[in-house]
Amino acid sequence: MKKAVAFSPGHITGFFQICDQAANPLLKGSRGAGVSIMRGVTTTVTIERSSKTSYEIRVNGDIAKSAEVSEYIIKAFLHHIKEDYRVLVNHKVEVPVGSGFGSSGACALSLALALNEVFGLNLSRVEAAQLAHIAEVNCKTGLGTVIAENYGGLEIRVKPGAPGIGEIRHIPIGYDYVVACLSFGSIPTKKILSDNELRVRINKLGGKLVDELAVQPLPHNFMCFSRKFAEHLGLISGRVRNVLREADNKCLPCSMTMVGESVFSLIKRDLVDELLKIFHEHASSTCDIIVAEIDFKGARIT
Repeated sequence: MKKAVAFSPGHITGFFQICDQAANPLLKGSRGAGVSIMRGVTTTVTIERSSKTSYEIRVNGDIAKSAEVSEYIIKAFLHHIKEDYRVLVNHKVEVPVGSGFGSSGACALSLALALNEVFGLNLSRVEAAQLAHIAEVNCKTGLGTVIAENYGGLEIRVKPGAPGIGEIRHIPIGYDYVVACLSFGSIPTKKILSDNELRVRINKLGGKLVDELAVQPLPHNFMCFSRKFAEHLGLISGRVRNVLREADNKCLPCSMTMVGESVFSLIKRDLVDELLKIFHEHASSTCDIIVAEIDFKGARIT
C-alpha cells in the first residue's frame, strides 16, 4: 500500500473573460484576476495492488455522490498504469463548495499531484496540473482556476490556457492583507458557462478590466474592478446586496465571488474586525465566514 498527500489553495476570482473558442482544451481558459487562499483542499490518495482496477472517492470522509472531475482525472492516470490497483481518494475540503472558492479546481489539482506522486509517473508539476486543467475544461466546472491555484498569490491571468501555456502576472502584495468572506450559497459554474446571454455580458467587460489592471496592478484596483464587474453582471442577490451596502457605508472594499452567492474582501488586517461585525449581523447558521491568509506557494505535495 502506498500513500501520497497534496494540497491546493482555494481561489477567489474577482472578474474574468471567457476564452474557450480553441479546440485544444490546453489552450482554452480565461483571462481574469483573483487571489489564492490558505484554505483549500487536501487530497490523500492511497493505492494497493488488486485483482481488478477500482476506485473510491470520498469528500470529507463521506462517499462522493457526484465527483465528475475527480473521476475524469483518475481514469486519465489509470490509462497510463498497466497493473490493476484499488485507488482510494479522500478530498478534505475546507472551503464552501460551489460558492466561488475554487473548490473544484483545488480538488482536481491536488488529486493530479497526489496521483502523480503515488504512482511515481515523474510528470512535472506543470504536466500534472495540465491534466487537472483539461478535466475542469471538459467537465465545464472551470476555466482559469487551476492555473491560478498552481502558482498562488494575487494574480492577473493575462493569457488564457493551462499551466505552462497560459500566462499570469503576480500583483505585489504584503502580508498585511488577508481575505475575508461570507458565503450564503452556491451558483453552479456549469450553468454560468452555458448561459449565452451571460457569457456576452462577462466578455463585454472582463477583458477590458484585465487590461486596465495589468497597467495598474494594485490590490486596491483589483477590488474596485471586481466590484465593477459584479455590478455589471447583475447576479448580486438580495442577501449579498445588503452586505455590500453596509460595507460601502463603512468604506470597506467588498465584492461578490465569481461565481457564488458570497461576499469577499481583500482587506488590511486592521480593518478585518469591523468587516466581520457586518458579516456576523447577516450570517445565519448555514453561512460560512472565512478569514484566510493569502497562499503564495500554490499547489504542492505535503
